[in-house]
Amino acid sequence: MDNLRLPYWALCTALALAVTFVVRDPYLASIVNLISIAALVAVSLRFVMLIGELNFATAAFMGLGAYAAGAATTILHWPFALALVFGGVVAAAISIVFGYITLRTRGPYFLLIGFAFTEAVRILYSKSMALGGTSGMVGIFPPVGFDAWMPSLIMAVAAVLIFALYVLERSDFGKILTAIRDNENVARTVGLNILLCKVACFAIASFAAGIAGGLHAFANNVISPGDFSFLVAAFALAYVKVGGEDNIVGPLVGTILLVTLGSFALGLGGQEHIFYGAAIILAVLLLPDGITGLARRGYQRLAARKGH
Repeated sequence: MDNLRLPYWALCTALALAVTFVVRDPYLASIVNLISIAALVAVSLRFVMLIGELNFATAAFMGLGAYAAGAATTILHWPFALALVFGGVVAAAISIVFGYITLRTRGPYFLLIGFAFTEAVRILYSKSMALGGTSGMVGIFPPVGFDAWMPSLIMAVAAVLIFALYVLERSDFGKILTAIRDNENVARTVGLNILLCKVACFAIASFAAGIAGGLHAFANNVISPGDFSFLVAAFALAYVKVGGEDNIVGPLVGTILLVTLGSFALGLGGQEHIFYGAAIILAVLLLPDGITGLARRGYQRLAARKGH
């Protein structure tokens, strides 16, 4: 799984896209949209984990991307593609300032700052009448004629960004990020600008989260402050932990599994949050490496038996 290559990625994406072309049921289409967007958010959260930090501000930057794309569409009347990219750029730009200030802290301090920032931004949305206040922003429609193809488009955009994050992780830049996570002091002794590398990592992840927010806005045609609470990051963490954080396949597996199961838990109301909390606890206790880690160990044992 760590050696995932382009042909396999392209094949899996092509098969998934083929399913979206065949499936026309509105409920299944909404599940496809939810899985694609949630997977992108989970992978963006995991990307920041490469430097050893848990980014609970993910929800804030997803929301910034959603509101920026929504405002560009409904107020400025920009075309779909430009509005979507604008959402990602706004999220990345704000994350650079936020990251430059906050990434000097580490561990629980950075997590708590991210949590506070998420709630502060969410309150800002609710107080801004230009953004719809507590009622949210409505009328965020994709181009005419795109409605039937939105699941395919959303999945394609998510797949491209996820693959881009995978390529970055496997690059020299990704190796620098993991070196910072393993031992920041050693990385500093070889002349690396630790803060600059962290901010770059954070901005890239925030751009992906901002695009996910824009996709969410266009998929639902309406957004509200409640869509971007800290629970977004909590759910993304559940996807990463259940699927496995050792490689990029883990968040994808965790997202598909938990979103599919979660669609059956919607009738539980507030207990849906208990469902995700229990999933994280069980994954940590029973599957420390996630589902992909379990699959990898099973494959290694099978290969060892064949070798004998």
